Amino acid sequence: MIDDATVVTTEGLEALVSALSRVGSDDESDQARVDQLTALERVKSAVAAAQVRVTAAFVDSQEQVAQAWSERARECSDAGDFDGWRAARERARAASFDDADDESSDSGSQRRRRRPSGLTGVAAQVALARHESPFRGAGHVRLALALTREMPHTLAALEAGELSEWRAQIIVRETATLTSEQRSLVDAEVVGDPTQPVAAFGDQELARRVRAVAYRIDAASVMARAAKAEADRRVTLRPAPDTMAYLTALLPVAQAVAAHAALTAAADAARAAAGDDRGKGQVMADTLVERVTGQATADAVPVEVQLVMTDEALLADDDTPAHVTGYGPVPAQWVRDLLTRLHHATDPATAPATGPATGEAAAGAAGARAANVWLRRLFTHPVTGALVAMDSVRRTFDGGLRRYLLTRDAGTCRIPWCDAPARHLDHIHDHADGGPTTDTNGQSLCVRCNHTKQLPGFTATTITGPQPGAPHTVQTTTPTGHTYTSHAPPLLPARPPRPPDLSPPDLRAPYLSPVERALTLALAA
Repeated sequence: MIDDATVVTTEGLEALVSALSRVGSDDESDQARVDQLTALERVKSAVAAAQVRVTAAFVDSQEQVAQAWSERARECSDAGDFDGWRAARERARAASFDDADDESSDSGSQRRRRRPSGLTGVAAQVALARHESPFRGAGHVRLALALTREMPHTLAALEAGELSEWRAQIIVRETATLTSEQRSLVDAEVVGDPTQPVAAFGDQELARRVRAVAYRIDAASVMARAAKAEADRRVTLRPAPDTMAYLTALLPVAQAVAAHAALTAAADAARAAAGDDRGKGQVMADTLVERVTGQATADAVPVEVQLVMTDEALLADDDTPAHVTGYGPVPAQWVRDLLTRLHHATDPATAPATGPATGEAAAGAAGARAANVWLRRLFTHPVTGALVAMDSVRRTFDGGLRRYLLTRDAGTCRIPWCDAPARHLDHIHDHADGGPTTDTNGQSLCVRCNHTKQLPGFTATTITGPQPGAPHTVQTTTPTGHTYTSHAPPLLPARPPRPPDLSPPDLRAPYLSPVERALTLALAA
């Protein structure tokens, strides 16, 4: 049994995790298992409430640090010490949580320049500790501050297991444009009403009730919320099964309806024309690609598509999956079919294809335009599958080196658990401090993480692998001294070990890769 005094420590929490690993034995009845599921849901909610309290305490502690540095900055300013003032100001910013996404202030005032939330060191450290992206880390901080400072009934319901963390986030999200006093009123009316237990509400019913009360308290907040939502319009891309992808646009409703109506009209016109056997959805998808890219047909991809595959998969029908930057693994046969189709769509006399170099570790990054199919040589380690070299290196993060880094890091931010699209190529050891512009000293970062890395107290170091071909490794250290390690993802599966040759040594034939065997047979013919 774990006593109350022990469980509040880090060691006690580790013991609790160990105890939970023993839940779910085979000798329990089904009735007991259902009771355990219910109790575990309460445990999850209680853990979420504990994380809220710990996060709020961390923010408050860091705010005191920020105030001390702000005072130091004022002293340096009065003394005319510009360098000291700038350093103290940066340390104050690193220790504070300035929620740049908070638009609940007076709408008549001039909107300050927007920065992505999570640029402060506080949000970044919370995200790393929770194994989340910086964006979600900032959301966890907002949730913690809202529940501990403005919504005590919601926090109490979360502690008691009446609300899940997700439903607590719904309440905070639906009241984001209200003032602190108005939020507390909604909290008391929706969650604090004993005649209508909040535990009985589903997600949609809870959101509806919160919105209704918020509208009654401050109707203007609905318009403010709509304006905030319109500012968040964006286009995103995420993988889908079977070499497909979702291209999603978050738009104001009028624009979304207009775009969908235009695609529907184009599909109806195409289907009315004789000879078009495509379905309505297919025509709408093709029309979207053609109008966005400006190309004649959806298949004539006019931009470069980065892919990495082994020479054996490209030339010798090996089944090792390829990797498409920004998407992930794809079947080797699908890539060969794609390259064959694109190549046949061009004039063979004007569409040269430069094959990859021979050897165990060759791989190709291929792209296609309306009139060309080409290959670019990249090299992966034959054992680990990690990208290790390129056939050209420059002194700046552009051209081939930029292409190499983005491909090696799979086009995503290298900070652990971020997964945001890479936007910056960063010197791990800062260039201003003598860091070289090389592949080992470079990493792909999103905008938020690159700016956070520059805050005082954050450092990054390249870690040399214990063996050749080890993935590129970066260790990030936060102001509290915690370290987090990031490995460049292996783009291709590791090569299985070569089967042992059990024949006598004097009768063993030299080992040939599938490509070498194919070339040998071709020369013999």
